Amino acid sequence: MKIALAQINYHIGNFKQNEDKILKSISSAKSQGADIVIFAEMATSGYPPRDFLEFRDFIHQCDESISDIAKACKGIAAVVGSPSINPEEQGKDLHNSAFFLTDGKVQEVRHKTLLPNYDIFDEYRYFEPNKTFKVVEYKGKRIALTICEDLWNIGNDPMYTINPMDELMKQDPDFIINIAASPFHYKQVKRRKDILLQNVERYKIPLFYMNHVGAQTELLFDGGSMVINSGGIVIDELNYFEEDLRVYDLSQIDDPAFYSRLAPKPNKGKIELIHDALVMGIRNYFHKLGFNKAILGLSGGIDSAVTLALAARALGEQNVLAVMLPSEFSSDHSVADAQKLAENLDCPYELISIEEAYKSFESSLNAVFKDQPFDITEENIQARIRGLILMALSNKFGYILLNTSNKSEAAVGYGTLYGDMNGGLSVLGDVYKTEVYELARFINKNVEIIPENSILKPPSAELRPGQKDSDSLPEYDILDKILYQYIEMRKGPKELVGMGFDEAMVRRILKLVNTNEYKRYQTAPTLRISPKAFGMGRRMPIVARYLS
Repeated sequence: MKIALAQINYHIGNFKQNEDKILKSISSAKSQGADIVIFAEMATSGYPPRDFLEFRDFIHQCDESISDIAKACKGIAAVVGSPSINPEEQGKDLHNSAFFLTDGKVQEVRHKTLLPNYDIFDEYRYFEPNKTFKVVEYKGKRIALTICEDLWNIGNDPMYTINPMDELMKQDPDFIINIAASPFHYKQVKRRKDILLQNVERYKIPLFYMNHVGAQTELLFDGGSMVINSGGIVIDELNYFEEDLRVYDLSQIDDPAFYSRLAPKPNKGKIELIHDALVMGIRNYFHKLGFNKAILGLSGGIDSAVTLALAARALGEQNVLAVMLPSEFSSDHSVADAQKLAENLDCPYELISIEEAYKSFESSLNAVFKDQPFDITEENIQARIRGLILMALSNKFGYILLNTSNKSEAAVGYGTLYGDMNGGLSVLGDVYKTEVYELARFINKNVEIIPENSILKPPSAELRPGQKDSDSLPEYDILDKILYQYIEMRKGPKELVGMGFDEAMVRRILKLVNTNEYKRYQTAPTLRISPKAFGMGRRMPIVARYLS
């Protein structure tokens, strides 16, 4: 039996495009002699469709796609993920299902048992869990057909009270198919592979795993679909961050004469994974929305430099406009560094001074401010003038504004609402400042693209004379360690102090994180690359007193 994995970049709600890609892959797999071609979880609709699932018309279009795809399944079978209507009166109206299509019709339907309801997942909001277990029989083989989370209840600390594969093993399946929508973060690649290997180690049968690839707003899917033989050897992995299709012979994957000749895929490091994920995230966000041009404020600092380099790789250099917006407090080298970067990348750029606009605001407000001293108010006015200019250019010429704030700044509120926090997409909002520097070094690994001075100089917002970030915040190498332990690892103040961090600093930083939740509620969608990103995966109250 030959089995194809078809790794596709789906587009939520774009039924025609999704269906066309699926039909094209079926044709390709069939031409290569495949008996079964496997597609991902919720393939017809894209994942996650969220509250689109509450619209009957949306479900109807999913059903129509399944019907059309089934008609193409003659001489070949396909496994396609899609929502299905729950016929029972009790429970949720839908199942998250895997359709087994062959002979021009729906042959079998299997439903997802374990519905994740943590971090970015909210499946129990929509779906009724499966309660019956039955293998799919096809061409003399018995298939354990499972959906994503159904394989994750394994190990020493199970989250659920049932393990679907334990139930299916009672029917003596020959191999496992798992269709998934497993979002990327930089630890997920290894964790996912470990989970899949644990399943094969436990059940001793081959596993064909199919994942999504592509970006759906803030959620990034890295692909990496794979085949693992019954001995726990990863036979092959499909490309990461790209569409791919490959065919495997079930009779060969356990044969050492076959798999010993396969070259192992090199593992990408954390920063390379983050880089590739962000480039894909930018590209998909623009193209799926029908845009192709971006704009950003280029300050000469590290954050905007890395954002520009990533956007240029995602969209093409000529499609990203860099705008330098110096004030009376901007250093000469900041403008020079920004201009050098734009020229290194061959990106178009503009230089628009904000001095005259700032003086106009000062003049307008003098009568009200009276003798009040210069403070953060005037700093924020400058940031908001920059934001206004960037949004004006965005409106006039149809650009999407990229936000350049990093996760460290977003965590402690070191940014100006309606100013430097403006944007249609936050590129670095899940990347700590220390990681931004690592990204800059990665971008420069072959040739200096980001000027060395942008990497080496002390970070500054340049909103008052001689300003440095360290005037307001601890050094980033300390700040980021505390933020990581609090945000990703959920360590409390006593635990952090026990780890050796200064108690006063810990309490100050945690208070800044919690009291600035209102700012993060108003920021652009943030590309998620960490295990705990701001946004849909971290839900905190604004009006609260905990650690504030």
